[in-house]
Amino acid sequence: MLTLFHHPMFATCRFVRLAFGEYGEELALIEEKPWMRRKEFLALNPAGTLPILLAEGDVPIVGAMVIGEYLDETRGVLKRDKRLFAEDPMGRAEIRRLTDWYLSKADSEVTRHLVRERVLKPIMPETAGGGSPDSAAIRAARANIRQHMKYTNWLAGTRHWLAGSKVTYADLAAAAALSVLDYLGEIDWREHAAAREWYARVKSRPSFRPLLSDRVRGLSPVSHYADLDF
Repeated sequence: MLTLFHHPMFATCRFVRLAFGEYGEELALIEEKPWMRRKEFLALNPAGTLPILLAEGDVPIVGAMVIGEYLDETRGVLKRDKRLFAEDPMGRAEIRRLTDWYLSKADSEVTRHLVRERVLKPIMPETAGGGSPDSAAIRAARANIRQHMKYTNWLAGTRHWLAGSKVTYADLAAAAALSVLDYLGEIDWREHAAAREWYARVKSRPSFRPLLSDRVRGLSPVSHYADLDF
């Protein structure tokens, strides 16, 4: 069994867990607090970032999409119609674009800041950057949610799945990011009917079940978080 160093509220880590779940691959999970900068953790990744996959031979593979590419090359190419990448180069390019949108752009504009301010800072020591949440950072992140939800709603309303006719890494990346925001109660689904219908379909997949069980100490999820019919 492979091992994933992760944090349950990082979208990038959720993406990797979803991908392995879609392929029916089990993962041993080690929750890491990257701000603690453990020597053993930094030996695996001097950059001190998550996720990190300990692959065959305990070789560390660092980064969500790097792990995704590795998973596709070692498992996905054998899955045929269940492969999370498209078979054609242009299809793969669109999947990569959208995966980057949710794991990089949305993360840098929204998810990362809300997680840091609402989830991490209250439990981090002051020496590591902990303390009271920055209300200005929260407001800025919340102001950016609407545009990302409008784009997701457009994609979901014009395509069966976000990158085309079947589930791909693009759907998993978007679901990973939005599930974090949904946990925190930051999304008003009433304004985004197409995105809500798409998210309900992703949320109902077996790969998503472990995420619905995630809980953060001192911060319970919004009441509908684990509800498949929300």
